[in-house]
Amino acid sequence: MHVVMAITELARILNTAPGTIERWIRQGRIPVRKKGDLCEFSRSALEKWADTNHMRLTVDLPGGKTPVEAPLDSLRAAMERGGVIYDVQGHNVSEVLGSAVSRMDCIEGVERKNRVLQSLMDREEIMSTGIGKGVAVPHPRTPLTDIGVPALIAPCFLEAPIDFNALDRQPVFILFVLMAPSARHHLHLLARLSFCLRNDDFIAFLRRAPERDLFFKFIDEFEDRVLSGK
Repeated sequence: MHVVMAITELARILNTAPGTIERWIRQGRIPVRKKGDLCEFSRSALEKWADTNHMRLTVDLPGGKTPVEAPLDSLRAAMERGGVIYDVQGHNVSEVLGSAVSRMDCIEGVERKNRVLQSLMDREEIMSTGIGKGVAVPHPRTPLTDIGVPALIAPCFLEAPIDFNALDRQPVFILFVLMAPSARHHLHLLARLSFCLRNDDFIAFLRRAPERDLFFKFIDEFEDRVLSGK
């Protein structure tokens, strides 16, 4: 399963400098391909490479860099935790993100919601998380470990499509707000979500804003394909 992200984010995950990542790519020392400011890699290949080179996937935690070994969630479990949200209002990126976060029951308290919203906006200022085909995957630059946000994905169907400055310039009609307690969880969920989003039938299904039970039925089917390698 392949993952696409900014080189700066991969550098943060590997606890090294972006310039070092770019040099390793040029030298063929890391199983990553560069695409402009983005990079693409196989999650399993990167994990194997990191293990071979004695580099652990790490996250910034108070007191230093600490490897995270918590169990990984299924896509459905992460989405059930985040909650499916319909008719998210807003005319621009900041408005729809604000509306989405305000309706995420899994994040309690105004202060925590504001912190999450600010982290999402900070990420958008670096580069749009609009990945194309009308989909955006907003996420913080780094795990929000200090406020205890669990691994979750909140599918948010917008009331009306908006300009998200996506790579293909298509208006975005759905957000998958992704948050995780570690880089390991982030990569795991992003890889599974990316598998689903590469399928045009799945995108067409999402455009119908299916009701919750039907939505999760499709998620189960696609996740079964991931596990079976089909």
